[in-house]
Amino acid sequence: MEQQQANLGRIDVVAEGHCLVIKINRPEKRNGFTPEMGLALAQAYTRLEHDPDLRVGVLCAEGEHFTGGLDLPRWAEAMREGRSMWPVELVDPFDLREPRRSKPVVAAVQGICYTLGIELMLAADMVVAADNCRFSQLEVKRGIMATGGATVRMAERAGTGTALYHLLVAGEFGSQEALRVGYVQEIVPAEKLFARARELAELIAANAPLAVVASRRNVLLSVEHGRDQAIAAFRNVQSALAASEDASEGIASFKERRPAVFKGQ
Repeated sequence: MEQQQANLGRIDVVAEGHCLVIKINRPEKRNGFTPEMGLALAQAYTRLEHDPDLRVGVLCAEGEHFTGGLDLPRWAEAMREGRSMWPVELVDPFDLREPRRSKPVVAAVQGICYTLGIELMLAADMVVAADNCRFSQLEVKRGIMATGGATVRMAERAGTGTALYHLLVAGEFGSQEALRVGYVQEIVPAEKLFARARELAELIAANAPLAVVASRRNVLLSVEHGRDQAIAAFRNVQSALAASEDASEGIASFKERRPAVFKGQ
């Protein structure tokens, strides 16, 4: 039973203060995703969304590689039948359909980061990449299409030409190219990857949670529905935030020259 579970892989989830560390764990198979892992990942994102003590997630992976992508033989039947990767009531780790998450996620990627891996990192809010990353969105080499958000988010980040180059040529590229086109935000030595991702998560978690959620939501509103809708939301959102306990704490901490202690209220 233990060997069978190892073959299916797992998602390890640990709460550390206000941060939820979500770790892909199937290193003996380059962290290739099984349906069981997909379900566990969606459950982890759902926990992040609904636990009031959690403010930010860190998505990372055990071993030398982030993920080689889907374990295709295990997914083939579901893909042919058009079945969802996880139950529709769970939060979507790709952040494409409802229910969507409101809390930020920092992704830490290393080694091989193919297909599903790129889509999960693009669905995160910021990405720290190790200097040894090897990226490829190679679905067209397998007779399928990237449906976890790459066709949309690559174009948003890098423009249509660069997106099509990576999607249709389906070649491999490294961390520097990913940084150049905006797929990742930082590159660090592999041995410092997780520490830097946790540092960023802690910096986010120390800020006012309501303001973090509102700021993230407004950026996505602009990207997905246009700048006019995002601008139109400014007044009501700012009014609600200004009336919060956290805003009062922010002002008090400024006056008293001390770090703020926010409660998300």
